[in-house]
Amino acid sequence: MVKDYLELGQIVGTHGIKGEIRINPWCDSPDFAKKFKTVYFDPDGKKSVKVTAARAHGNIILMKLEGCDTMEKAEALRNKMLYIKRADANLPKGTWFIEELIGCEVFDADNESTRYGRITDVSVTGANDVWHITDEKNNEYLIPSIREVVIQVDVEQNFVRIRPLKGIFEDAD
Repeated sequence: MVKDYLELGQIVGTHGIKGEIRINPWCDSPDFAKKFKTVYFDPDGKKSVKVTAARAHGNIILMKLEGCDTMEKAEALRNKMLYIKRADANLPKGTWFIEELIGCEVFDADNESTRYGRITDVSVTGANDVWHITDEKNNEYLIPSIREVVIQVDVEQNFVRIRPLKGIFEDAD
């Protein structure tokens, strides 16, 4: 399901004394996360705040928000989630947010009546993501998110079609 607002990451602390916050981003790269000019404090986009500065610092983002000019104000934001407007992300074709993949039903690309389960988690491994597929018996299977396996993704219709590698599922050829 496509959501209008997606989790950018969680505020994990402060940086310095001028109100800068430290964010643990939920994306592949802090460089992606630092490009947003507005972030939101709720998943409905009702409470927005302007970003006055942002930069990558290792695996985290250091961000300055409008009106947050002291360490105390920044500290009050600790553990809050920040959201972005999906339309502002400008994702390249064939790229999805993990949050959108979770819950998608997984079907066989060559036999639409074969349902493998749902995506319940995604591991970011570096080489390629690995999708965790859980079936109705609560068995978990790990599927590499590679072109040879993932044939179609439709997050709007909440499904994925795969051509699994041999041996992943008991009855896969």
